[in-house]
Amino acid sequence: MNFTVTSEIKNSVAELTLSGSLDSGSASVFQAEIQKVAGNVPTEMVLRVSELSFMASAGLRMIVFAKQKLGPSVQIYLVKPQDQIIDTLQMTGFIHSVHIVDKYPV
Repeated sequence: MNFTVTSEIKNSVAELTLSGSLDSGSASVFQAEIQKVAGNVPTEMVLRVSELSFMASAGLRMIVFAKQKLGPSVQIYLVKPQDQIIDTLQMTGFIHSVHIVDKYPV
């Protein structure tokens, strides 16, 4: 399955919509989008991931990259992740570094 990501900045919030399969082959696309929005110095990052069907360890690395690039004060929200994505976040312990929400704004 292909991977797509789009982004926009709304009131200092970086909103990215991800769909498809996020793996080592598509992580660079996600990384480029993170770098693009980081230039706007957002106060929060919202990842709309309801259409993201799979996330490999490369996807997790990109979320870690986003956290490092944006700084510790920027909160990252994952909106409507599928169960397998939540499972991956739990197994790695990264669930404690992001906010899982059903909608944004919360």
